[in-house]
Amino acid sequence: MMRAAVLTAPGRFEIREVPRPAVGPRDALIRVTRTGICGTDLHMFHGAYAADSLPLIPGHEFCGVIEDLGAEVASLTQGQTVVADINIGCGTCFWCRRNEVLNCPDMAQLGISRDGAFADYVALPARLVIPAPENAAPELLALVEPVACVVRAARKAGAGIGQSAVVLGAGPVGNLHVQMLRLCGVAPIIVADLSQDRCRMALEAGADAAVSDPALLQARVLEMTGGRGADLVIESVGSPRLYTEAFRLIRKGGHVAFFGLTGPEAAVEVNILDTILRENSLKGSVAGMGEDMHEALVLLTHGRFRTDAFTRASYPLDRIQEAFESFAARPRDLKTQIVIGPG
Repeated sequence: MMRAAVLTAPGRFEIREVPRPAVGPRDALIRVTRTGICGTDLHMFHGAYAADSLPLIPGHEFCGVIEDLGAEVASLTQGQTVVADINIGCGTCFWCRRNEVLNCPDMAQLGISRDGAFADYVALPARLVIPAPENAAPELLALVEPVACVVRAARKAGAGIGQSAVVLGAGPVGNLHVQMLRLCGVAPIIVADLSQDRCRMALEAGADAAVSDPALLQARVLEMTGGRGADLVIESVGSPRLYTEAFRLIRKGGHVAFFGLTGPEAAVEVNILDTILRENSLKGSVAGMGEDMHEALVLLTHGRFRTDAFTRASYPLDRIQEAFESFAARPRDLKTQIVIGPG
């Protein structure tokens, strides 16, 4: 048996004793040390996402130590410190071969569509487990999955040297987008958020400008891009209004990156003729997978991200309800981590 935080209904966690996951011949059993609270977890907690999956053990931003291995696993050893790709596809279909696992017909996500890592142990296919440097701090390793998400988003958006970008939203993922774009050589980087605190934090993370008044945003973007508009706009909130705004902020030939999750019925009107004549583009991106995870691990363990605001807030597993309920009241804590076991 093991401890687990089960989300039994929106807004309600229960700490339960549940069976330890079974380990198949090609699986790894990981003793969890830390698990971060993701925006997706918060959406689930508030009943806005994956409500049909409940009751469920959420949690997917995790690190841990290998406890046990299936008989056919030869690439890993017990006691290794690891992180893991939480996107579980078949591994052989057209989409899996292209590192587009979320489109696999058999895809499942740890902590979203199957039990996850707000628990003492988690099991998953060993091919998805990634060894980490032994001296890496657990609080850093628990950030690999969210950083992988912005690695993938930057790649899919084609972010590059000297391009201009706007990030709509300066919350946890918006802040990571800013840092990722800076690593890609993007300049200038303009952030928009209603919170002045989070605007200041985005500036500290490397943004060139931050705008908290929506009425001033378009003029500021035009001012900083020679009157053209931005090469790239990333929506990181999940607001249809902001997605619509994104198309007003890009230049002719610019790109809108769809990232922030909305409800299933949300839609944005796009002027077809204008999009054609301006040769604008859009592309969706939601999760890091495959090589994105490996690259995120390298970037974090080599100090390429500022992580203080992501690692200072932590709660033990038995206080997970408090951690979720108090998050909105702690705007300067960009991430909250649940401490589950020793590193």
